[in-house]
Amino acid sequence: MSQPMADRMNRLPKQFFASLSRKVDERIRSGHDVINLGQGNPDLPTPPGIVEALREAALDPSTHRYSAFRGLPELKQAAADFYRREYGVHLDAETEIAILFGGKTGLVEISEIYLNPGDIALVPDPGYPDYFSGVALAGGRMAKMPLLEQNGFLPDFDAVPSDVKKAAKLMFLNYPNNPTGAAADRQFFETAAEFGLRNDVIVVHDFAYAAIGFDGVQPASFLSVPGAKEAGIEIYTLSKTFNMAGWRVAFAAGNREVIAALNLLQDHYYVSLFPAIQKAAAAALTGPRESIEQLVQVYENRRNAFIGELQSHEFICTPPRGSFFAWLPVPAGFTSVQFSDYLLEEADIAVAPGVGFGECGEGFVRIGLLTGQDRLREAAARMAQATAALHR
Repeated sequence: MSQPMADRMNRLPKQFFASLSRKVDERIRSGHDVINLGQGNPDLPTPPGIVEALREAALDPSTHRYSAFRGLPELKQAAADFYRREYGVHLDAETEIAILFGGKTGLVEISEIYLNPGDIALVPDPGYPDYFSGVALAGGRMAKMPLLEQNGFLPDFDAVPSDVKKAAKLMFLNYPNNPTGAAADRQFFETAAEFGLRNDVIVVHDFAYAAIGFDGVQPASFLSVPGAKEAGIEIYTLSKTFNMAGWRVAFAAGNREVIAALNLLQDHYYVSLFPAIQKAAAAALTGPRESIEQLVQVYENRRNAFIGELQSHEFICTPPRGSFFAWLPVPAGFTSVQFSDYLLEEADIAVAPGVGFGECGEGFVRIGLLTGQDRLREAAARMAQATAALHR
């Protein structure tokens, strides 16, 4: 049989990082001690109390049946309580929260819901590749908002052309940011909400790294600023805050019409998550905060170990303000792919080339702080030495 795939499948962006993974695997198979900092997969275990909540729920035969289409009320209420406690945001559990099969799913679905072929979505460049995937599946067009170092890796809304502002339907934001590690404050989100309301653009804030802010600063929620619930939604995943990446559980919160649309689409895709996972997620959201604080401290210690070692070798870089990524400039004369290949071949360090996150990512590489401090110091020392060798 030789039936061609639908056109939408051919519109999907190529998986940029597949070739990087192959190179790393080949290097490891040939006997090299590769420190892989190119991935974004949390390396720490889910807190024991959450695992125990899953075990208890899985032993309950009532969780073995299909659950309610739109999620367990206790999970939605737990999400609402969590937002009130963490951010001072009041949400109606039934009308302002939608349960998602991981944050990635919601980020793709929102484009399917709102974009007709040719419609415009504003996306950050560099940015998380699945923003691009969702727009492509919907047949939409991307208008890229450059995230530049001189602007603190924040988009300049005034630089968006007036015709694009008028035509755009969606705008994706993500702070703390992947890949740059930048953070945004309430003033930025106030501007974003005003932009969305003024231009009738739905703001979609990807709050994946919500818990991970450094130097005593808690990342701001988009929904905590005036007008945000009218302007759009925020997508919160449990993957990073609670080390539940493999559990695939998240929620969208905010604008009632957008939440209703997400629920409507998901009515046709799913019969909700395994109820035991939902019960464990509710336990995570209502549980003690100590595990979150400990997690943030782990990542801050890792950041300090890695950046400190680099700086001790006179490698100039800016410490990230949040997320578990560092965003480092490449040496003059190198593209991000060339420098990534150089580090793998000369230092056995795997990093993600910045261009894989968009054209404006060129000139940088992304470092995942997802291994222990000693290993990160070793990686930083190898990287600094390999870079210094270029100038001899």
